[in-house]
Amino acid sequence: MDTAGQVNTTQQDKPRHNLLVLVGPTAVGKTALSLKLAESFDCEIISGDSMQVYRGMDIGTAKATPEERAKVPHHLIDIRDPDEAYSVSDFQEECTRAIEAIASRGKLPFIVGGTGLYIQSVVYGYRFSEAGQDETFRQELKAYAETHGAKALHDRLRKIDPASADRLHENDIRRVIRALEVYHLTGRTLTEYLAKQPKESPYHTCIIGLTMERSQLYRNIEQRVDLMIEQGLIEEVQRLLDSGYGPGLISMQGLGYKEIIGYLLGEYNREHAIELLKRNTRRFAKRQLSWFRHMRGIIWIDVTDRAKFDSNLARINDIIRNKFYSDA
Repeated sequence: MDTAGQVNTTQQDKPRHNLLVLVGPTAVGKTALSLKLAESFDCEIISGDSMQVYRGMDIGTAKATPEERAKVPHHLIDIRDPDEAYSVSDFQEECTRAIEAIASRGKLPFIVGGTGLYIQSVVYGYRFSEAGQDETFRQELKAYAETHGAKALHDRLRKIDPASADRLHENDIRRVIRALEVYHLTGRTLTEYLAKQPKESPYHTCIIGLTMERSQLYRNIEQRVDLMIEQGLIEEVQRLLDSGYGPGLISMQGLGYKEIIGYLLGEYNREHAIELLKRNTRRFAKRQLSWFRHMRGIIWIDVTDRAKFDSNLARINDIIRNKFYSDA
C-alpha cells in the first residue's frame, strides 16, 4: 500500500506523486469537506483560489479560519500584498514546489479551490512560455479599456474567442488582455491554446468535484454573502482602501471587493451593493461549473442534501482509498 504522498508508478515506470484535488463552485461546501478529508488521509492543503493569495483579503475570499488552518497545514494563502501581481504561471510554479515539499514529508498534497485554470495548470502541467509576451500590445489594450470601458475590451475578445469570453468576466481586465495577447502573438485563441496542452497529468490524481442543485447553491450563496456582511466585509474593504490599495488594482476588482467599493465610493447604497454581490456571485458560480464540466477525470458528488454529509464523506473516502490504495 502506498502511504499518503508517496508515488505510484506509471506503465513507463515513471514515478508520480499522488495528488488529491477537490473542486466546485463557490458556497458548495468545499472547506468543511476538505478539512475532514485532510484529517483522514494525512493531507496538507494547497489553496487553489486566485484571490486567497492576498493578505488582508480574508472575509471576501472565504479563507479557512486561523483555527481551521491550525488543524491542517494550508499553503498559498497570504503570500502576496494586494498590490502585487500574481498570475497562473506564478501559481503553477509555487504549487508545484508545494506538492514536492508536502510529498517529501510523507503527506498527501491536496489542492482545494475553485479557480479552474489555476488548478488545471498544475494537474496537467500546462506550458505557458510558448505564447510569449508583448508589453506594448498590453499597454495599448489597457489604454483602450480605460478609454472605451471594460465591456468594449471584452467584446473584442468575444469576437475572436467566444469560449474564453464566456469564462472571463468583463471586469477581469488582466485575463481578458492576456487572452487577446495570446491570439495576437500566436494566431490561435486561448481556447485553442489550452486544448493543445498536455492531456496526461504528471501526478497520480484523484479529482473530486462537488455539485449541487442550482436553487440550493443560490440559497447558499445568498446566505454566505449575508454572513460575510455580518463578519465585517464592508469594514475589511474600507481598511484596504485606507491602507492605500486603490480600486483599480486587480485584487480590488475581485468578487466581493469591487461591489463593496462601489458602495463605499457613494456610487450606490448598501442594499444595492449586497444584491449586486449576490447576483455576481451566482454568475461566477455558473462560470465555475461550466469550466469544471470541461475538465477531464472529475468524479462528481452531489451534495445538495446537507443531511447526507456523512454518507457523502464516506463515499468520497472510499473513492480516494480505491484510487490511491487499491493495491493494499
